[in-house]
Amino acid sequence: ITVPTGYSFNLDGTAIYLTMASLFIASAMGTPLSLPEQIGLLAFMIIASKGAAGVSGAGLATLAAGLQTYRPDMVDGVGMIAGIDRFMSEARALTNFTGNAVATIVIGTWTKEFDRPRALEVLSGRMPFDEKMMVDDGHETSTSEPVRA
Repeated sequence: ITVPTGYSFNLDGTAIYLTMASLFIASAMGTPLSLPEQIGLLAFMIIASKGAAGVSGAGLATLAAGLQTYRPDMVDGVGMIAGIDRFMSEARALTNFTGNAVATIVIGTWTKEFDRPRALEVLSGRMPFDEKMMVDDGHETSTSEPVRA
């Protein structure tokens, strides 16, 4: 449950991108933000990132919507970063994934479901990962017969 929730509410990369892109736009347009405005923008964009969909290009739309709400005078600057948004989307996705992986380990440790020694053995390559171990309470799943709808 941690990973699906994380991709809805733990979008670290998107929050960082929205804030940094807004600061870049403000600077490029010759209207730099004061420190209190930057902190307010950070808080606003962290909340705005919760509405970003997990699809490519959603960050740019969320940026435009966030700027329209927070600083409407800066919306015209969104076009300046449209060209690099596709590359930034990859960085956002990687950062979001990393944040969700960390959150999964933290929640697993907190609920005492994370087996740290086994994880270290698997990650070091000394123990192969066996997905059959992931089956809930011994319920076997058969892949030899096709599933019919």
